[in-house]
Amino acid sequence: MNMIDSSAYGPPLRSLPLIARGKVRDNYAVGSDRILMVASDRLSAFDVVLPQPVPGKGAILTEMALFWFGKLGHIVPNHLTGEAPESVVPDDEKPLVRGRSMLVKRLTPIPVEAVVRGYLAGSGWKEYQASGSVCGVPLPPGLNNASRLPEPIFTPAAKAAVGEHDENISFDDMSRRIGADLAAKVRDVSLRIYTAAAEHARSRGIVIADTKFEFGLDAQGTLVLMDEVLTPDSSRFWPAEQVREGENPPSYDKQPIRDWLQREYPGFGSTGGLPAGASIPDSVIQACVERYRRAQQILAG
Repeated sequence: MNMIDSSAYGPPLRSLPLIARGKVRDNYAVGSDRILMVASDRLSAFDVVLPQPVPGKGAILTEMALFWFGKLGHIVPNHLTGEAPESVVPDDEKPLVRGRSMLVKRLTPIPVEAVVRGYLAGSGWKEYQASGSVCGVPLPPGLNNASRLPEPIFTPAAKAAVGEHDENISFDDMSRRIGADLAAKVRDVSLRIYTAAAEHARSRGIVIADTKFEFGLDAQGTLVLMDEVLTPDSSRFWPAEQVREGENPPSYDKQPIRDWLQREYPGFGSTGGLPAGASIPDSVIQACVERYRRAQQILAG
């Protein structure tokens, strides 16, 4: 079910054809070979796009993604064209894209999210409790919530429609879907990216508990890192000094909003969006902004 509230969308660009609108980004066609990705200030929680924006979020996500694309370019090519996003829109639309957009190559997306976990958390922790494994990857006994894994594991997920949950799948299932050779390449590159990023983050006092990557193929069949990368929307960032096994560490993400929704509207998400006239307090939204900005400042400087 599509849970996006159209009132959450900002002003559209009129100079370019809209390709798709996701929970956070609007993608526009630039000719036949490029895409303008515009990161909005929209926020989704429990697969519902909230009607209130998080001011500055799109710019923060874009700054972080650009930082990581630059830092990880020696491991895998990325989708950036190197051209300024403002160069493809008229003057009156430049303020709508400035600081929150990427002009990227059009690729053939790989229909699997590449998830890497370095710690047990979230759905991985729940699955481990039930089976002792995560997405078919067996793990040693005795681990706890927020336990560091002996080594990072690759746990892919099949992409779901907007408003639906992605489905965790095994590596064998991924191989059947996209081919064994490509699946192995995506897995190996994902683990290398995560390891490099986690080492940098740890040196800055942040633990990357888990993250997800998206890849595509160019016309020559080259594997290319695309979409966003290593932001609070795609990763679980924890303050290293506050990680305790058996506890849920605080995270640099939208947790203040999740907590408020669960407290005020139990079952939010499964029962729909906010009731008519309801709004999230400014203090809760500001707490979310501060966490996003703090993560960007710590990791990217």
